[in-house]
Amino acid sequence: MNTLRTGIIQQRCTADADDNRRRLATGIEELARRGARLVVLQELHNTPYFCQTENVDMFDWAETIPGLSTDFFGALAQKLNLVIVTSLFERRTAGLYHNTAVVLEHDGTIAGTYRKMHIPDDPAYYEKFYFTPGDTGFEPIDTSVGRLGVLVCWDQWYPEAARLMALRGAELLIYPTAIGYAADDTCDEQQRQREAWTTVQRGHAVANGLPVITVNRVGHEPDSSGQTAGIRFWGSSFVAGAQGELLYRASETEEECTVIDIDMMRSEQVRRWWPFLRDRRIDEYGSLLKRFAD
Repeated sequence: MNTLRTGIIQQRCTADADDNRRRLATGIEELARRGARLVVLQELHNTPYFCQTENVDMFDWAETIPGLSTDFFGALAQKLNLVIVTSLFERRTAGLYHNTAVVLEHDGTIAGTYRKMHIPDDPAYYEKFYFTPGDTGFEPIDTSVGRLGVLVCWDQWYPEAARLMALRGAELLIYPTAIGYAADDTCDEQQRQREAWTTVQRGHAVANGLPVITVNRVGHEPDSSGQTAGIRFWGSSFVAGAQGELLYRASETEEECTVIDIDMMRSEQVRRWWPFLRDRRIDEYGSLLKRFAD
């Protein structure tokens, strides 16, 4: 059995980027000691989730790729002989910024990047102010642990993104994430949202016969503008198998640093039982290229 030992780090973020990176490094080293060959970090893990407000000063937090963080995490990947999926606020050039996942190979080099394609614009999630939609396409990234279909947060609601990664040969779907509760939602509504978020991604696993790794941040982060009560990130990072089965689900409230074993051969068998790719009616899907099929 080809088992991929996968580590996830669900972490609170402070305003001190160096502290966030140090704590992540400690977690990555612990996961390496426990045999992890792949480590996935949460969305924009170096800083608080700054998109709660529109503030031009926040662009100072962006960094180049390659740059400080890719050097930092690349050195860890090389030292510990593992692959790391990071999530960075990329400064491409003056006035052009992206929400970018960077995959670092076990030798410390950059295996590939993915720029977030779907950009939300909701109260407390003003990402369109900061991020230009990605232009890397839905292309898996080849690594020593497999072909990784890396997407980012809001992408996780779109079955098209998962499908295109699968059609291009992805062996895993990976989602660094930052999502949480609005304080004015009822407890019932908060749980409906969390369960919908989990369910749609488990659906991507089922529809494509692929494991899914989703890593979310946790803890409360205030709204510096005072317009809202901030966001309580709901944690609940999880790994699902190729039939959508939950292999692991993290706490809703606590930090976690965990290893999960993924059977990388199972997708082959599941796709033989459920040959969804075989039975797709690609001759009838032209309307998917329209905004609305009226």
